[in-house]
Amino acid sequence: MADPKGFLTTPRREWPRRPVEERVQDWDEVYVPGALLPLIGPQADRCMDCGVPFCHEACPLGNLIPEWNDLVSRDDWRAAAERLHATNNFPEFTGRLCPAPCEAGCVLAINQPAVTIKNVECAIADRAFEEGFAPPAPPERLSGRTVAVIGSGPTGLAAAQQLTRAGHTVAVYERDDRIGGLMRYGIPEFKMEKRHLERRIGQMRAEGTKFRTGTAVGRDVDAAALRHRYDAVVIATGATAWRELPVPGRELTGIHQAMEYLPLANRVCQGDLEVSPLSAAGRHVVIVGGGDTGADCLGTAVREGAASVTQLDIYGRPGTERDEDTEPWPTYPRLYRLSVAHEEAGELGTAPSADADARLFAASTLRFSGDADGRVRWLHLVEVDAERRAVPGSGRALPADLVLLALGFSGPDREDGLIAQLGLELEPRGTLARDAGFATNVPGVFAAGDAARGQSLIVWAIAEGRAVAAAVDRHLTGGTSRLPAPIGPYDRPMTA
Repeated sequence: MADPKGFLTTPRREWPRRPVEERVQDWDEVYVPGALLPLIGPQADRCMDCGVPFCHEACPLGNLIPEWNDLVSRDDWRAAAERLHATNNFPEFTGRLCPAPCEAGCVLAINQPAVTIKNVECAIADRAFEEGFAPPAPPERLSGRTVAVIGSGPTGLAAAQQLTRAGHTVAVYERDDRIGGLMRYGIPEFKMEKRHLERRIGQMRAEGTKFRTGTAVGRDVDAAALRHRYDAVVIATGATAWRELPVPGRELTGIHQAMEYLPLANRVCQGDLEVSPLSAAGRHVVIVGGGDTGADCLGTAVREGAASVTQLDIYGRPGTERDEDTEPWPTYPRLYRLSVAHEEAGELGTAPSADADARLFAASTLRFSGDADGRVRWLHLVEVDAERRAVPGSGRALPADLVLLALGFSGPDREDGLIAQLGLELEPRGTLARDAGFATNVPGVFAAGDAARGQSLIVWAIAEGRAVAAAVDRHLTGGTSRLPAPIGPYDRPMTA
């Protein structure tokens, strides 16, 4: 604990964002370049080095947060990078994309603003690459065993890196033309520039991991044949079966899933397209769904020049303070949070019919109506109470030329042939069934990440990848594994 009084004398300060009117003109990350590093030392000093650090329990990776906070406060960046990477393969991703349940579990957060754990993590990760503290770590010898990892999201990449470093020969199969899964085509550039992803993929290539892009297992490659080619297979395809909105008018043109819309915008940033076929430019956009994916659509539509953007959330507006009766510390509370996209929409006034941040809370979609050409023109909604019952007389209509459905995902895609060709069993909720060792009903085939757990956070995805790698390593060696297993398949986030 470098400064015993740091948490008493230093206020919380976060990485400042660029002015809204500046950042919505480009796709660069929203933060002021170079403004984080001067803040980090004093912010790390706020960590109390608790005797029982609940930030460890709140994060499924078990990040050694007090240790690297102390090292940063002492300006020992090399050691901080080593302790950070000891539990997290990709801290530059989590430092930008994770909602930080660790901060909700920070002991300081009982009665003060939490330590800026996420910002410190991001600073260490970026400094590690800049200073050469994260070199490739190829294995000293190869085991002669081979593993196929299907899916290149955070779970698949974490599993592949761990298994490669353990000495196994690993090939990652990705159906898209580039590696990264949801991080590549689902996360907007303004939240995480893809150079961070490319940098980590380059490290993995140097370590020996092989990548097979543009290969959909189940369609381009028979899954059963692939199983026979490798000693083990890890299925980390994610939860890509999106939820639908079965209301009248859904068949109208101009209503799309969020994951049809976001990848096209990302492809514009990658240089594949000049303009997205689903661009929001000049259109009245309504986003159905109040989660992070909906916020990503909001920020994207603002940058594309939408005439208006409104986001609907079926839940009521949450409070700004933790409810100690229903969501006591150290659980992750549902609070009113202002994401970068909501801040932008609020300042620009993108939704004159909604709240200041473009969100309409407690709003349920009843139906869509369109014009004579079959294009959507209006979204009809009603206000609902806490039991989702319609409030009489609260119905109204919003202009809508483009409707984006951001309702989450129910499990892996069942139509690509992978599940049927391998004969995999499913849980009643549609996810892949597995045992306590991450193994499916098919010998040598393991399942991890959202495909088996269900839709979750990036920290859980990476933890799943690390844990399934340990299970596969035990399977291949016929004994124990030196690889860490931070979670089990049945572990869940802390709840009251």
